[in-house]
Amino acid sequence: MRITGTPPGDAPRLQHAAGFHSSPDHLVGQLLPLARAALGRGEAVALALAPDTETALRDALGTADGLHPLGPPAEAGSGQTVAVARARELRELTRTAGPVSVLGEHRSDLDGPDGSFWTEFDAAVNVALAELPVRMTCFFPEMPLHLCVLDGARDNHPQLLVDGEVRPNPRHRAPRDVLAAYPVAPPVLLGVPDLTVAFQSWELQEVRRAVRDIAGAAGFTDDRVEDVVLAVNEVATNAVEHGGPHAELHVWATGGGLVCEVHDTGALADPLPGMASPHPSEPRGRGLWISRQVCDLLHVWSDDRGTHVRVRAAP
Repeated sequence: MRITGTPPGDAPRLQHAAGFHSSPDHLVGQLLPLARAALGRGEAVALALAPDTETALRDALGTADGLHPLGPPAEAGSGQTVAVARARELRELTRTAGPVSVLGEHRSDLDGPDGSFWTEFDAAVNVALAELPVRMTCFFPEMPLHLCVLDGARDNHPQLLVDGEVRPNPRHRAPRDVLAAYPVAPPVLLGVPDLTVAFQSWELQEVRRAVRDIAGAAGFTDDRVEDVVLAVNEVATNAVEHGGPHAELHVWATGGGLVCEVHDTGALADPLPGMASPHPSEPRGRGLWISRQVCDLLHVWSDDRGTHVRVRAAP
C-alpha cells in the first residue's frame, strides 16, 4: 500500500461549513450555486450526496464536468474511520486537481442508533482534513430523526451557510472539546474472541507473533499480514507506553478477515489519535496514523475501564 501524508506548504486549509434544508428541492437549490461558483473558480467539486440528490444536482447543472463522486462509506459505524477514508480520497484529489470544493449531505441511514455518528465524523473531519485545501459544505435537515445530529453540526462547523452566505459560527468548538461532551461510542459487541493474549511492554514480540500466525492461517497474503502486524503492533505499543503496564489483545477470525482489539486501563487523553497526517519533520506520532491508513477500520473509544482500540482488516 502506498501511504502519503500532507506535504508542507502554505496552501489554503480546510474551510468547513454547515447548511440546513427543509426539503429536497431546498437542498438542491442551495447546492446549485455552490457547485457553479466552485466550477467557475476552476475547482474540482467532490460529491458526498445521496443518489437522488446527486442526480438532481447534475440535471440542474447540465454537465458532469468537474464533478467527482466520493466513494460510499465502507464502515458507517465509525465516524473516525469514514473521516480517514474521506481524507485519503481528498488528499489524492487535491494532489492532481488543486483546491477542491466538497458538497456533502446528511444521510439518515448512517445515523446509527442515536445519530452520534455525525458528531464523531465531523469532529474527525476537522482533524483529518485540517491541512488540505478543501472547502467543505455539509447539509443537514432542519428536522432530523435524532436531534443530536443538529447539536453536533452546530458545534463542529466553524462556519454556517445562511441565505447563501458563509458566516462565522459562534457556537463552534474544537473537535476534542466536542467529543468530551459527546464521547465516541463503542462499536457493536462481538462474541468470545478466538484468541486472547495478555501482554506487557517486553512481550510485544508475542503480540506480533500471534497476529502474524492467525492472519496467515486466515489466508492473508504475506504483504497484508505485515500490514496487520504493523497496525496491531503500533496500537499495542501505545497501550503499554501510555495506558499502563498491562494490556490485552483479543482477536476474532471472520469470513471477512480479522478483527483485533487492544484494551488497556489508561485514560484516553486524545479521543482522535492518529487522525492528523504527520509533518515530515515530526519524529513521533506516525504509528497510529499509519495504522489507520493500512486498516479497513481503526476505532478508538474509552469508558470507565480504560481505553480500547478495534482494528479490522480484510485479506
